[in-house]
Amino acid sequence: MNKKERALFVEKKLNELFPNPKAPLDHRNAFTFLIAVLLSAQTTDKRVNIVTKELFKKASSPEEMLALGENEVYEHIKTCGLAPKKAKAIIATSKILIEKHNGKVPKEIIDLEELPGVGHKTASVVVSEYFKKPAFPVDTHIHRLAQRWGLTNGKSVKQTENDLKEIFDEMNWRNLHLQIIFYGRAFCTARGCDGTICFMCKSLYPNRKTKKKTSKA
Repeated sequence: MNKKERALFVEKKLNELFPNPKAPLDHRNAFTFLIAVLLSAQTTDKRVNIVTKELFKKASSPEEMLALGENEVYEHIKTCGLAPKKAKAIIATSKILIEKHNGKVPKEIIDLEELPGVGHKTASVVVSEYFKKPAFPVDTHIHRLAQRWGLTNGKSVKQTENDLKEIFDEMNWRNLHLQIIFYGRAFCTARGCDGTICFMCKSLYPNRKTKKKTSKA
């Protein structure tokens, strides 16, 4: 298969496996979704949903989060990875949203990236999932699988994002982002597959005999 044929195969199979992918992070509005995505870095979605259940009862807006304060935010999220750093970022982000954006979450990636703790991937997830605007967030799962499936050379996360945007139709970016993550978690994990084991890898490269080395994100 050439790259386009591999992409079509991947998309068809992912649609069969995950026909209506839903974002796994619980939220109430744009602000709580932003905070949930921020918290998900180096933390499982399950853990994020556990800690935000009580946090969002107390604070579901930038004003309420700022009033809560960094120490109390930390107490709610301390079981998440990088909790001290995230608590500080959540308070700083809440303050900026109030001062610069009238308490609203901006809809543009460039504006979101200016918020503390919000990188390009987090901004892309918010824009794609909540505001329904074209974006293709690339996390470690997607970066790894895109290399294993021959959809990118894997030199960088940015390059992977650009390559996937080129090969897949814009209207499918949102679903594919979630579908690839779900597939990676279930069937093509970092240690569970080496490019020769899971269904997708074996189907795309039936003659591959050696492990596929992938560059890290």
